[in-house]
Amino acid sequence: MLKGVILAIVAIFIAWSALDFVIHGMLLKEAYEATAHLWRPMQDMNVMLMHAVTLSVAICFVLIYQACVTQKSICIGVKLGVLFGLAAGIMAASAYAYMPISVSLAIHWFAGVFVEFIVAGWLVGVLIKSEELPAV
Repeated sequence: MLKGVILAIVAIFIAWSALDFVIHGMLLKEAYEATAHLWRPMQDMNVMLMHAVTLSVAICFVLIYQACVTQKSICIGVKLGVLFGLAAGIMAASAYAYMPISVSLAIHWFAGVFVEFIVAGWLVGVLIKSEELPAV
């Protein structure tokens, strides 16, 4: 069981890092350049802190699945990912309320976070199995 938990954490961290690169580094690059006055220059960003946050959220997501889901499956993992993705996506998009970003950027943040959590749900469903009870 511990092996599945560790594998899930590592897999989610890698998947989210790759998705973040595609979403923020490629797809939203022009949107970020158009609003450059809102962001730190790349050389001032704390990349280690960003990775630490990504890893911390991956750990929390996996541990919640492990501790709170009794019948573990891909379907249940994806459902958990959808629910977390909705909540986290809404929180990400809510930045529109207090930051001068476009509605389009807020929607893309929502969509990106939503997809990332669905992927995380699928990964926990694949990598963490329900414990089999020994036959009596």
